[in-house]
Amino acid sequence: MRILYVLTSLGIGGAEKQAIALAERMADQGHTVALIVLKHVDEEWPVKLPVLRLNLKKTPLGIARGLQFARKFMALFRPDIVHSHTFPANIFIRLLNLPFSRSTQDRAPIVVNTIHNVYEGPWHRTLIYRITRPMAHFVTAVSAGAAERFLQAHAISKSKMQILTNGIETEALIPDRRRRRRLRAEMKAAGAFVWLAVGRVAPAKDYPNLLRAWERVLAFHPDAQLWIAGEGDTSTLVPESGLTASVRWLGLRRDVPDLMDAADAYVLSSAWEGMPLALGEAMTMEKVVVATDVGGVRELTGDTGLVVPAGNSAALATEMLNVMTMSEEARRIMGRDARLRIQLNFSIEAKAEEWEQLYGKLMEQA
Repeated sequence: MRILYVLTSLGIGGAEKQAIALAERMADQGHTVALIVLKHVDEEWPVKLPVLRLNLKKTPLGIARGLQFARKFMALFRPDIVHSHTFPANIFIRLLNLPFSRSTQDRAPIVVNTIHNVYEGPWHRTLIYRITRPMAHFVTAVSAGAAERFLQAHAISKSKMQILTNGIETEALIPDRRRRRRLRAEMKAAGAFVWLAVGRVAPAKDYPNLLRAWERVLAFHPDAQLWIAGEGDTSTLVPESGLTASVRWLGLRRDVPDLMDAADAYVLSSAWEGMPLALGEAMTMEKVVVATDVGGVRELTGDTGLVVPAGNSAALATEMLNVMTMSEEARRIMGRDARLRIQLNFSIEAKAEEWEQLYGKLMEQA
């Protein structure tokens, strides 16, 4: 198959990482693969595949030029499948699939959109999804929660959709005691209990909820540390209280597996999600996880994690404290169960195979 992946950017985010991992697995399977990226960002995931960068400008003329370049590229590449990820890329490729804007090839490619979150922006985005619904052949969602949200809004058609969860690169995520000791020494964590959270500083991650919970945790464990890895402005988040010294804002990090190794447990405080990749990676690194009940969190954790209502900082703190009172052996067993769950149900190899089967099925039906 000839497969073209369309991404909004190659930025350091879960949706981008997932799409790149899938594209590279498809190339490893012998398919011809290329990417179109709508915009450039300063920090990007590395990619081994051919990439057309449109540097799209958010103006009618900029979008028209972007469609023109993409159309010319598709005429040369002649994809069988065009698979886009996240709202801007999904709508861009739908516009490219309009009868008057298709590239000149024997038949139009099959257009597949993937929705990565239960919330992809304001109401007008949902309306645009609804209006352009006929322009996509198939839509997938990374979790049942995301699928249900868009089905209820009539933004996707039930007959043309499927839930296909994220895949985790389990072979690249293996705990290493020496790495753990080294990084804890570098971070001057000593004997402190360390919690890790990963994700950009944005409303979806609801870090104010986490900080309220952390204040309760510190009342019982004043020597504990909270590490938060993710880009964004943190200046307004930590109040003038005893939190400042215990919360370490690490900014954008490319060594997240190292941080997961060094931490004792992982926490996710999000207000909304699709299926959080970092949470699955923490489970793969054998960490006990405490997470809010959003998107596909329960689908991911099963009974190997602790799940609390979104926005409930008291409940979040209670479960964090419960984890801290567990014995090391109990946390170790729970972490191993979490890794096994990911290996059995969410490995990237298994998910790539599911995608390959879906692509083949759609081509047979075309």
